[in-house]
Amino acid sequence: MTSEQATGAQDRRGNLRAGDKVQLTDPKGRLHTIMLQPGHVFHTHKGQLFHDDLIGQPEGTVIANTAGVDYQVVRPVYEDFVLSMPRGAAVIYPKDAALIVTLGDIFPGATVVEAGVGSGALTLALLRAVGDSGVVHSFERREEFAQIAQGNIEDFFAGSHPAWKLSIGDLAHELPNAYQAGEVDRIVLDMLAPWECIDAVSHALRPGGVVVCYVATVPQVSRTVEALKESGLYTEPRALESTVRDWHVEGLAVRPEHRMIGHTGFLVFARRLAPGTTPLEKKKRPQGQQPSQEDIDAWQSGEVTDEALGIPNTTGKKLRRAAREAGKRAGIIGQEES
Repeated sequence: MTSEQATGAQDRRGNLRAGDKVQLTDPKGRLHTIMLQPGHVFHTHKGQLFHDDLIGQPEGTVIANTAGVDYQVVRPVYEDFVLSMPRGAAVIYPKDAALIVTLGDIFPGATVVEAGVGSGALTLALLRAVGDSGVVHSFERREEFAQIAQGNIEDFFAGSHPAWKLSIGDLAHELPNAYQAGEVDRIVLDMLAPWECIDAVSHALRPGGVVVCYVATVPQVSRTVEALKESGLYTEPRALESTVRDWHVEGLAVRPEHRMIGHTGFLVFARRLAPGTTPLEKKKRPQGQQPSQEDIDAWQSGEVTDEALGIPNTTGKKLRRAAREAGKRAGIIGQEES
């Protein structure tokens, strides 16, 4: 990362500068994200806004365009970027990324393994958490997703991040070749069948390390938790989900908003035990009964696929378009390819 890129990536304070991304909000709440460039003009059907009028202004300025329409000007925050960036795969929402970083205890200097990288939304949060001294090693099976993620990451940080590594391939096969036993502090799995990688994860994760699994459906949660328990290598898994609901507040008119961010996925957390340790058995009240072997066989027999989980199939055309857009925003695709 060059000194100019490092400054752009790390210094989000001070007056607005050429090269800064800014978010313009009009009186109707519509958002526009632009990069400030001397001599350029932001056009709408209701007037023009000159970039030169914004450069040098303090962040948080309200400025009118040529038609007298006011725009609020701020630098976009992480949430703004993630929800507007090009994507090939569905992104992990900021509400879930926040829990992964905090409850997963992602700390500065940590070595973190992530699989898969998707469009790079969670990778951004992990990189900010580990800092330049840490490592975020992303594993992705699909090269087109990796390209989109690379474009988004370089766009967000104004260049490549020194802590990021990327490997193309299946985690179960690649992880044992990348790390010796106990070299990884945290592992985050965002994949269809995380239970298939438990052996590789357990080998690389250090005692006391945290594994976090992000899955979409109840059967996936059940299989993931049971696989962690059956391995005998982890503490009692914790499964949860989060929902976010904004509130409408105007004077005495205070009520929940009609829309909310409901279920996006489940999170499963567990910690690696020391070798040779027997997991502490959780005492439970007598209730229900253990599932029969017939039930377990029926439950485990189905193949987990995108189609089975109702995940839309992303077409090659859409992926190529997203990769092109992400690449252009990051400046990694030449003008002749645009």
